[in-house]
Amino acid sequence: MLGRLTAEAVGTFLFFFVGAGSIVMYDVLAAGGSGSPGLLGVALAHGLALAVLVSALGAVSGGHFNPAVTFGVWIMGRIRTGAAAQYAAAQLVGALAAGFGLSVAFSQAAWAPSHIGTPALGTGVDPLAGIAVEAVLTALLVLTVIGTAVDPRAPKIGGLAIGLAVTADILVGGPLTGAAMNPARWFGPAVAAGYFDNWYVWWIGPLLGGGVAAALYRWVLAPDEPVA
Repeated sequence: MLGRLTAEAVGTFLFFFVGAGSIVMYDVLAAGGSGSPGLLGVALAHGLALAVLVSALGAVSGGHFNPAVTFGVWIMGRIRTGAAAQYAAAQLVGALAAGFGLSVAFSQAAWAPSHIGTPALGTGVDPLAGIAVEAVLTALLVLTVIGTAVDPRAPKIGGLAIGLAVTADILVGGPLTGAAMNPARWFGPAVAAGYFDNWYVWWIGPLLGGGVAAALYRWVLAPDEPVA
């Protein structure tokens, strides 16, 4: 179990350090008048980092790096309750390390505009709409995880599809909610930056979306038991 928890903590740390760091770098380059990576660059930073890390550490821990994914895998009956709780704790520890690591790597003037890349609601997006958006985006992510990594019929494509799902979600939902799809993705930067506006959006939305997607897959999409 120690190896699996370490993989979850380290993978979450690296995923968020690159992902949230790309948002801080976006602001740094924009403020300096240089060409910034824009939304596409931020989406690719998250998606590519996740694809690589799932491929690298999936054999160790499953490569969840997300309490919503762990919740979905738990609903699928592929992880025990105690282990799922330990996974979530390891992910939150990795998230905190990434948040505080970025607060040290960049000056406060650099990370203050985005609160170290903490997800936030876009203009005109209220919390209820934010929860709905996060739920839909996370449902896509969790369906992809289960369909390509959990289901024994899954194609052997490593983390590619999962990274692509995150990239697509950020391209659509980034301006609306930050497209966290992950309570830990909000938690680490938010705690490090001391920014907690509408905090419940990034807990309720991802867990709701991930839970519904997993339940749909387990009880509707999974293959029936073969007839004797």
